[in-house]
Amino acid sequence: MNTFRFPVTGALLVLLTFSLSSCDAIATVFKAGAWTGIIGVFLVVLLVWFVINRFRRS
Repeated sequence: MNTFRFPVTGALLVLLTFSLSSCDAIATVFKAGAWTGIIGVFLVVLLVWFVINRFRRS
């Protein structure tokens, strides 16, 4: 049982090592997506405010 456990643990450690490097790339993508979403929401709110002010003046 102990001879089988070491290769499984080693393979798991190698898999975790490779997957951790991809986490940085995914985190960067989510950061960019979050900033895009924040800017998008700001622009939509600004557009709605502009349209409401245009209708009130008319």
